[in-house]
Amino acid sequence: MSLAGKHGTIWGVGLGPGDPDLMSLRAARLIGKARHVAYFRKAGRKGHARGIVEGLLRADVLEFPMEYPVTTEIPVTDPAYNAVLSAFYAQVSDHLAGLALGGDDVVVLCEGDPFFYGSFMHLHSRLAGRVPVQVVPGITGMSAAWTATDLPITWGDDLLTVLPATLPEAELAQRLAGSDAVVVMKIGTNMPKLRRALAQAGRTDETWLIQYASQPGEQVMRLTEADEGRMPYFTIALIHGQGRRP
Repeated sequence: MSLAGKHGTIWGVGLGPGDPDLMSLRAARLIGKARHVAYFRKAGRKGHARGIVEGLLRADVLEFPMEYPVTTEIPVTDPAYNAVLSAFYAQVSDHLAGLALGGDDVVVLCEGDPFFYGSFMHLHSRLAGRVPVQVVPGITGMSAAWTATDLPITWGDDLLTVLPATLPEAELAQRLAGSDAVVVMKIGTNMPKLRRALAQAGRTDETWLIQYASQPGEQVMRLTEADEGRMPYFTIALIHGQGRRP
C-alpha cells in the first residue's frame, strides 16, 4: 500500500554545484515553501548546503542541522568510522521519519546530486519504506568543473571514468591509464598520491584541476601549474577525452 497521502514526504533536493542560479526550478520551489529544512554540516560550521539557499527560505522555517560526529578525525578504514557514522545516520533518519509520520514534509538540502557521492543516500536507504521519500536531481560538481575548463569532457565513443582519490595508488594508476576521459573526486589530502598515480599512468600533462567550480573563488589550472600538497575539499581533477569527432 502506498504511503503517499498518509504521511509527509522527505524530499532529497539537489542544489547543484554551488551557484544558486544552477538550482532547478523544482528545487527552488520546494525550498521556498518548506516548513522543515534539514542539512548536513561539520560541527561549528554553517554548512555549505545551507549557504547555497541563503535568502530562499521562508521566514518561519524550522531548521534541522545534521552535524557529522566525525569527518577526518578517524581513518575511513577504521571500523569505528563506519560504526559512528552508521549510528549518526540512524539517529537523524529517525528524527526525519518522526516529522513525516506526523504529517510534515521535510526538505533535505543536498549539494550536487543527492544520489552521487552524497550523504543523503544514507538517509534514503534508512527511510525508504518507512515514509514517502522523493529525490530531486541536481547538477553535479563534476559537470560544473568541466564546464569551467571550456572544453568538452567526452567526444564520440570516449569512455568516462569517475574515480575517488581514496582508492589505493596502484588501482588509481591502473584506472587512469585505462580510461579516455577521467574525473577524480575526494582529493583533499590524497593529492600527493594522485600525483604519483597520474605520473605512473603517464597522464600528468593532460590533467586539469578545478577548485570551487561555479562558486566564488573558482580556479581552473593545469596540474603542472598547481601547488604541491593538500587541495581544498571542493577540488576536482579532470582529463578530457580526445575521441572521435566529425
